[in-house]
Amino acid sequence: MATGTSATDARREAPIGVFDSGLGGLSVLRELARRLPEERFLYVADSAHCPYGSKTAAEIVARACALTDFLLARGAKLIVVACNTATIAAVEYLRASYSVSFVGMEPAVKPAVAATRTGVVGVLATAATLAGDKLQRLIERHADSVRVLTQPAPGLPERVEAGELDTPQTRRLVERYTAPLLAAGADVIVLGSTHYPFLAPLIRSVVGPGVRLLDTGEAVARRVAAVLEQEDLRNREGRGGIEFFTSGPVAHLETIGSRLWGAPIAGSALPASAKL
Repeated sequence: MATGTSATDARREAPIGVFDSGLGGLSVLRELARRLPEERFLYVADSAHCPYGSKTAAEIVARACALTDFLLARGAKLIVVACNTATIAAVEYLRASYSVSFVGMEPAVKPAVAATRTGVVGVLATAATLAGDKLQRLIERHADSVRVLTQPAPGLPERVEAGELDTPQTRRLVERYTAPLLAAGADVIVLGSTHYPFLAPLIRSVVGPGVRLLDTGEAVARRVAAVLEQEDLRNREGRGGIEFFTSGPVAHLETIGSRLWGAPIAGSALPASAKL
């Protein structure tokens, strides 16, 4: 009995793994840490391979498996795929290949449809996310009589990765991508990439106060909390904490990542086996 209890306690105290193509997943990690302050987290920024949106599905699956192997080797009890593109390309494969639970991203189409007053919703996302069956199924399931417009937004993740959150070049991209949505009457825009919440102040300044922006970080945090409860893995007595890793330059994670996170980040390099 004591041995079983000890093993259960150790499992609850294990960390939650989180990975993204780069630094965008910090927007999801922020919500996770806020909702689950007693939990420990391992965050991996796959910055050497960012952006995922320009890669094939096979390449994304390979990266997702490499990062999952790394996180499991460090004891992760659950893994969050904090990347819309990786979720679409890889999460079903991951769930079929590993025994640990995975929580992925789902663009906020359903709440956007519920929130619109004009009957027009816009979705900003990577080309890979927009091309995926998952998003199309979401739209078919929830759009009803609402018009849902999708808009690829290449270049925005790279601007966030570079820390260019309010430069003239970034503003021009935002203006270009939001213009057709606004012209069509969209009053809700779904931020379909984990990088985009970091551009929310800029996007708001471009689209104006009459347009609502929705992202999925908070919903993912709720889902993770629910899965932990279902699997009896919730850590209610821990002190929390986050370890940060990157496949790219550690200095980039520590400088740009700290700016996005809003506090200093101390990062570590992934082992060579997880960088390939």
